[in-house]
Amino acid sequence: MFDSWGVETAKKFSEDELREILSQLGDEDRYGAVLRAKGIVAPADGGEWIHFDYVPGELSVRRGTAEVTGRLCVIGAGTQTKALRKLFIGQ
Repeated sequence: MFDSWGVETAKKFSEDELREILSQLGDEDRYGAVLRAKGIVAPADGGEWIHFDYVPGELSVRRGTAEVTGRLCVIGAGTQTKALRKLFIGQ
């Protein structure tokens, strides 16, 4: 059975910071078996918004149109929502 965790956030990210966060999603002991993550977040540099897609072994980060607020979603099995929140949002 799959579950998902999603959140809206006003937090701003750099591309490097986001890539580092996404690279950690393969740690099943900490975050569960993450099958997919996707979202759009505000950029720390004030440029175009950052869109991302992640599946194990493949990551896509690109710039694109703005949204009102950042949104992200993680889909997997046994996802550890508190750990995911801390990883992405810091809370």
